[in-house]
Amino acid sequence: MRTATLGPEQRAQALAAMAERELDVLVVGAGVVGAGTALDAATRGLATGLVEARDWASGTSSRSSKLIHGGLRYLEMLDFALVREALKERGLLLERLAPHLVKPVPFLYPLQHKGWERLYAGSGVALYDAMSVSSGHGRGLPTHRHLSRRHALRVAPALKKDALVGALQYYDAQMDDARYVTTLVRTAASYGAHVANRARVVGFLREGERVVGARVQDGEAGGEYEIRAKQVVNATGVWTDDTQALIGERGQFHVRASKGIHLVVPKDRIHSNTGLILRTEKSVLFVIPWGRHWIIGTTDTDWDLDKAHPAASSADIDYLLEHVNSVLAVPLTRDDVQGVYAGLRPLLAGESDATSKLSREHTVAHPVPGLVVVAGGKYTTYRVMAKDAVDEAVHALDQRVAACVTEDVPLLGAEGYRALWNARARIAARTGLHVVRVEHLLNRYGSMAEDLLELITADPALGEPLAAADDYLRAEIVYAASHEGARHLDDVLTRRTRISIETFDRGTRSARECAELMAPVLGWDKKQIEKEVEHYEKRVEAERESQRQPDDLTADAARLGAPDIAPV
Repeated sequence: MRTATLGPEQRAQALAAMAERELDVLVVGAGVVGAGTALDAATRGLATGLVEARDWASGTSSRSSKLIHGGLRYLEMLDFALVREALKERGLLLERLAPHLVKPVPFLYPLQHKGWERLYAGSGVALYDAMSVSSGHGRGLPTHRHLSRRHALRVAPALKKDALVGALQYYDAQMDDARYVTTLVRTAASYGAHVANRARVVGFLREGERVVGARVQDGEAGGEYEIRAKQVVNATGVWTDDTQALIGERGQFHVRASKGIHLVVPKDRIHSNTGLILRTEKSVLFVIPWGRHWIIGTTDTDWDLDKAHPAASSADIDYLLEHVNSVLAVPLTRDDVQGVYAGLRPLLAGESDATSKLSREHTVAHPVPGLVVVAGGKYTTYRVMAKDAVDEAVHALDQRVAACVTEDVPLLGAEGYRALWNARARIAARTGLHVVRVEHLLNRYGSMAEDLLELITADPALGEPLAAADDYLRAEIVYAASHEGARHLDDVLTRRTRISIETFDRGTRSARECAELMAPVLGWDKKQIEKEVEHYEKRVEAERESQRQPDDLTADAARLGAPDIAPV
């Protein structure tokens, strides 16, 4: 297996290769499910292609709560099968598939009633831990513990004393969702999949009733490709119905979009050594540790406006601040909010009007010959969804196909990660980087951190941090464009790094430095650098304006004031 490089040259080669010879499977949509499906198909020995209209994970899969979790609240709904499946996947990711990207994270659940609530909630968390261990992959996380109020306040001094009578602490896991998907795409490419972002499906190829491929528009160089495939997998999440409409088929199920927004605040605004999980009238609210920040979320409201750029309104922000402030001794204000992001969950539409009650389970269908649709589900169980989609596709292939093997296929960067982690002090001494910088690289790239260290050796200036976002090294910006498929400034500031939500300026002060680092790799002239910076600044201003609006309709209109950089 080779480590795939996803630079401009490789993207052009991938599009040409997909158009040249019929594929076994073409996957449409490079969120976590689409990327996982491409990896599953490629590791079964199938000729596989993956196309994405915008950037890897640019939709739902970069805007989640960034948790890998079993879904503790689904136990309350008695959905034991979903929780058991998710806990098994959580364990696999932590222990075997992506230990460099998926990390344990503690949560404190404040108890507000004496007696019965500790018994009720404690029983649920105990069952959660037991199901995790019984899955065979849950021994890497500490088990839950019961805390008195005094102990809970030592662990989380930010809480109001009257906000709890005691607490439970348990563990789940987290990752950088966009980084995870990028690594997943690169892993699929390493096993032979042809992958291209900024490549939009504008129509399907038909022979009679059968779908035999897709017409794909190159959003960068222009032009259109006809990509033929024995089976096409529609993994477009909240765009599922739109993609189905291209063949005049809505299919056997519909997907509704539910908007969830998150706030990012600096670490020092909430004094706590643990994350928090709080009950709300509709769902639960998380306060999640995130490096030098906290992520607070989420909301759960119906959304039927622009899917590419869902907007957070002033009302959404107030809702989260009000709920988190109900338990904080020192309340947060709007001035504390560094970043805001909004994402859409793809929910299988059912009889319930409330999106919080729609199914988080997934489904796979074969609405017409040659086309498989996979939708619903949750981030944690993407691998199972991918397996089910490929299983459905291979039923229609006239050949023997191996069973799914992704349970035993670590993502790029996983192999050797623990050994390098143990040697991080020696790596720091060898490279001259501070050990904290080495840890940062290992936890974002795993053993591929060696690639970045080579860049720094060749050009020591790349070992310097960005001037206005010093969590990140200049080498990471170059690497995003040369190896990870970043095509535009927005891709780097929003998804390859998280500068857009981790700085009060939302990345505007870093924009020019990053654009100038990307320019030699992508062949940009001064005019294109100016265009990229101007577009990014307009995007940030449009987002800020949307967050000042009172409701979804006005917020959506404000956000759409900034056009996309690419013609797609």
